[in-house]
Amino acid sequence: MRRWSTGGSYDEARRSLRVRAEYLMVLIGDSGVGKSNLLSRFTRNEFNLESKSTIGVEFATRSIQVEGKTVKAQIWDTAGQERYRAITSAYYRGAVGALLVYDIAKHLTYENAERWLKELQDHADSNIVIMLVGNKSDLRHLRAVPTDEAKAFAEKHGLSFLETSALDSSNVELAFQTILTAIYNIVSQRQMSGRSDSDFSPASNVVPITVEPTQNSSNKGACCQSN
Repeated sequence: MRRWSTGGSYDEARRSLRVRAEYLMVLIGDSGVGKSNLLSRFTRNEFNLESKSTIGVEFATRSIQVEGKTVKAQIWDTAGQERYRAITSAYYRGAVGALLVYDIAKHLTYENAERWLKELQDHADSNIVIMLVGNKSDLRHLRAVPTDEAKAFAEKHGLSFLETSALDSSNVELAFQTILTAIYNIVSQRQMSGRSDSDFSPASNVVPITVEPTQNSSNKGACCQSN
């Protein structure tokens, strides 16, 4: 099993969240949509054409600056295969943010986003901040999911939306920065008003995103992104 951070057990990781006030996020979606490469691109600025499907759950961490403050994110990359579903759904508990990822070149992965969203809503906190991410935007010549269609789905379900490419790095930083900033602002507002975690306001969770046209990449023909 690949691990990008020596995080120890799940319980140890959750204890570290309490001690360090980190934010726990999850990456969910079908196998092969590029979740692992999104994570490695964001945390290590690396992309692996030979990346294999995640087995179970893996995680990595990275700290960023939000409004002059250091925010540390612990990001769990979950397996997309059905046989791991019972295992991975347990990791939704306690997550304050999620990237729901599909492949813009495979419409079925987009169709399955609704099922993933329902699973997340069934197992995660009802007020989790969620962003719909159309990955592999470098495969524009193979696009099967129109941007407007995905944007409408996101608006219908109260999600923010962005298209990314782990291959050429397009919008990867922006996706994580945006959702972590939203989480930080919500948590800060709650702390200032003295509210508890259960008062995480769902109305504040939607972060509108304007999708800019993806610039041409020298790797335009590449298509091998894994989970």
